[in-house]
Amino acid sequence: MARTPTAAEVADLRSVVAALAADPGAELPRPRLAGAARTACALLAARHPGGTVELRVPPFAAVQLGVGERGRHTRGTPPNVVQTDPVTLLRLAGGSLTWQEARAAHAVRASGIHSDLAEVFPLPDATA
Repeated sequence: MARTPTAAEVADLRSVVAALAADPGAELPRPRLAGAARTACALLAARHPGGTVELRVPPFAAVQLGVGERGRHTRGTPPNVVQTDPVTLLRLAGGSLTWQEARAAHAVRASGIHSDLAEVFPLPDATA
C-alpha cells in the first residue's frame, strides 16, 4: 500500500515545483529535493497502484506503478523501468517539462515496452 503524504509534504512539493518552474536551473537544498521527490513518488503510487513499471529516482526514491490496462508484474523488479533525476521528476510532476521533452533531452531513461509514463504527468497534486 502506498504511503499517504501529509498536507505539509504536499505543500512543500508544490513549493519546490513552483520554484523549478520559475527557474529550471534553481539550486535547491538536497533535503528539499529529496522530500519533494519522495512525496511525488508516493502520490504517483497512490494514484497508479500496481507493479507494471518501476520508477527510480536515485538516490531518493523508487516506486512501482500500475499504468493502464497492462496487467501486474508479480515477482521482483518489473521488466519496465524508468529512471530519472529528482529535478526532472519534479518538473514532469509540475508540468513545466513534458515526457516527450524529457525523453528527447535524455533526462529520462526508460526500458521495456510499457515504460512510457506520459499519461501520469503532470501530477495534479503537485500543482494548485
